[in-house]
Amino acid sequence: MKVLFIGDIVGRPGRVAVERFVPSLREERGIDFVVANCENAAGGAGITPSVADELFRAGVDALTSGNHVWRVKEGIELLKLDPRVLRPANYPDRAPGAGSVVLETLGGVKVGLLNLQGRVFMDPVVDCPFRTAEREVQRLRLSTSIILVDMHGEATSEKVALGWFLDGTVSCIVGTHTHIQTADERILPKGTGFLTDLGMTGPYDSVIGRDTQAILDRFLSGVPGKAEVASSNIQLRGALVEIDRATGKATQIERVALALKESVKDVR
Repeated sequence: MKVLFIGDIVGRPGRVAVERFVPSLREERGIDFVVANCENAAGGAGITPSVADELFRAGVDALTSGNHVWRVKEGIELLKLDPRVLRPANYPDRAPGAGSVVLETLGGVKVGLLNLQGRVFMDPVVDCPFRTAEREVQRLRLSTSIILVDMHGEATSEKVALGWFLDGTVSCIVGTHTHIQTADERILPKGTGFLTDLGMTGPYDSVIGRDTQAILDRFLSGVPGKAEVASSNIQLRGALVEIDRATGKATQIERVALALKESVKDVR
């Protein structure tokens, strides 16, 4: 089976990229399941029910998130109601929503999905992602051998370490959060596909999705200020992974990078 992972969607520009590219990718590449990180999809921070519906209509099957998912109140309610929308599993049990789920493809194949958050350079500090992953993967494997992991974290070393820790127990682990796509895609020795970071789906003439001048002003002055979502050089970044249905092992992984020709202004 083929799985498309889409890196952090930033505002309306990122959502337009998903809308334009995902339907054709599903058809042309025979993609069975699409996972996208949505923590910045609504106006550049958070998620809302209407934005989630927009992404599902565009062909996304499940949404992962991270530390920014709590920015919009409506998004917190969404986490409670829709099992297709995840928050990191290593948040405290009292946090709304769930961090893992088993879903089915249109062809009836069961897919386990796990969302984790790193602890290095991240706020807030959450439970150990390694021990949480160990527990959740054991539970998911009772239902399926096809398990996908989004590790939302800042530190490359932490993501790589988790890849080695989970090698052979999950089908694929990909990183999100830094908005910069890495070039280290590989199949680890025991059959787990790995990529340190998927990159960003949004405007690349920016500083990780935000207006360049506003961010420069912030760095040069040291004064906090609002930075709007940028609007040009919009790209969809992610990874396409092929998985053996019988074994749950990854057989191929490739980076995805597609660009829109036009600019798109952000609207929540």
